[in-house]
Amino acid sequence: MMLALSLSLVIVMGCIGVELYFKVMKEDRVKAAENTARAAAAIIDPDKVDAYVSNGESEEGYRETKELLERIRESSTVVQYLYVVKVRDEGGVIVFDLDADDGAGYYPGYYMKFEKAFEPYLAAMSAGDNIEPVESDFLSGWVITATAPVRNDRGVCMCYVCADVSLNYVAGSLWIFLLKVILMLSGFFVLIVVYGLWNTAIYSVFPIDGIVMYVEKFIRSGDDQGALDETVRMLRKLDIYTNDEVEMLYHSICNMALNQVEQLRRVRRLSDSALKMQDGLIITMANLVENRDSDTGAHVQKTAAYVKIIVEGLKRKGYYAEKITPKFISDVVRSAPLHDVGKINIPDGVLNKPGKLTDEEYEIIKTHTVSGRDIMEQAIDTVEGENYLKEARNMAAYHHERWDGKGYPEGLHGEVIPLSARIMAVADVFDALTSARVYKPAFPIEKALQMIQEEAGHQFDPKCVEVFMESVQEVRVILKKYNKNM
Repeated sequence: MMLALSLSLVIVMGCIGVELYFKVMKEDRVKAAENTARAAAAIIDPDKVDAYVSNGESEEGYRETKELLERIRESSTVVQYLYVVKVRDEGGVIVFDLDADDGAGYYPGYYMKFEKAFEPYLAAMSAGDNIEPVESDFLSGWVITATAPVRNDRGVCMCYVCADVSLNYVAGSLWIFLLKVILMLSGFFVLIVVYGLWNTAIYSVFPIDGIVMYVEKFIRSGDDQGALDETVRMLRKLDIYTNDEVEMLYHSICNMALNQVEQLRRVRRLSDSALKMQDGLIITMANLVENRDSDTGAHVQKTAAYVKIIVEGLKRKGYYAEKITPKFISDVVRSAPLHDVGKINIPDGVLNKPGKLTDEEYEIIKTHTVSGRDIMEQAIDTVEGENYLKEARNMAAYHHERWDGKGYPEGLHGEVIPLSARIMAVADVFDALTSARVYKPAFPIEKALQMIQEEAGHQFDPKCVEVFMESVQEVRVILKKYNKNM
């Protein structure tokens, strides 16, 4: 039984180690391929892709671009092949193939059909979308292909850069790693036999069972800081003293677990600081716009509060469940104050005009949606990766679109309008109705709610109106807080 348990432990630890080793090695190579593909995509002139395909090396700039691509490939220690293709039907036309001169590749204009592994991604590639790395088994071996689209100024994908990394080396080194694991654990095996069954039961099996139990609990804790801290405390309470490798293993695991928990805590603090800085930027930008508009007192605060009520109501009712994630809720609520950021470009004479706007002035006011979108897109380009500013862009650009398609700036309708913008539309109009303006008094809340209800299915998403009407008590609290006369 002791030998069987020990052997099981060896197998479990070996499998976990091999799996983690392979995963890390594979992720490193995929990351390197993605970085190489993106770097290569950045140097290709999208406007000359068609000319490169037609004229090849005779086209001006082709040779220079190819030399830069070769340098990029040489700078990577893992990328095996680097080529550029223009997607067409179920294959691609070669733009650049760095192995063409060696007889192993293809020249510009050559049409090749994609491997079977690419079939699930053909539609996305035809549309010019980003795709995840593709794992396939070519004649040359086990390969992962990372791609990067080359887009022109209009955002149209002209071609894809493909970087291949081979996993054959990873698979080969995996066996060496596994052999080392087996050899290391074999020594542990010998010690168990020498000390005997009883000694093993007291000083090895029981301590290892405790370690494994808390290590597994540590893994299951994920990123829950409280659960991780509690697991580390319980692990240290084992207080194992066996004067052998088990004790060394125990202390190493304790130190490793403690270091990981502290590192996670530092990362969380840095993340919180970054979020606070981002929130500060939002409030600063929103206040900058609001201070220019003399007629929108506390508009930013109230609309943000109404947005929070609506999005939480949608989640509670189970509406748009695939869209409304905790991240979506956080992004929408945090970026709601930026929905009118485009008004920064509206002249003061139009923005604060005391009387009714002319048709020309109204057209100027309507441009704040496009201006807001452009401002947010510039910010998104500056801050790379997924972030809350994408929802800020959607709200800034489309919060005046209507469910029936009669809104502006693009006349979107129904669920084509981004969900965050449909939520903001209800919050924005309700606040406008219940707030006094130079051209109108504030409507009573009952009248404003009635007007919102009447526009469900016409101006507004019916589901957003439904959850808003069900949260009247919360709405009254917000109105009472900011509108002292209501």
